Amino acid sequence: MSATGYIQVRAYASTARFPLENVAITVTATDGTAIAMRLTDRNGLITPIEVPVPDKAESQEPEPGEKPFTAVNLYARLKGYEQIEAENLQVFADTTTNQDLEMIPLSELPGQWDQAEIFNTPPQNL
Repeated sequence: MSATGYIQVRAYASTARFPLENVAITVTATDGTAIAMRLTDRNGLITPIEVPVPDKAESQEPEPGEKPFTAVNLYARLKGYEQIEAENLQVFADTTTNQDLEMIPLSELPGQWDQAEIFNTPPQNL
């Protein structure tokens, strides 16, 4: 892996798309190794996270069985909101992967205060 890709997150409240500040964002490799942790700012954004990825040339003509991207998992937590887990996000060389996080207030889900909403991204058909 000799290139870099990026992940940008935008967190907002579901009812009004109101930006959420201080959402704890954690990005890990699929094996659970931490890559980065960030808090969203008052605009609901984080500083983009750099992710080591395969070289761009490998994404143009990948070898059979090889992925031309790096898959990562993303976790979002904010007190009073449903937890979000986004699994297998795909990050490509010289590209920013944008991840919108629609955070649902727990007041709308009173019986689910300790559950997470999980999104799994299937591999692209390359």
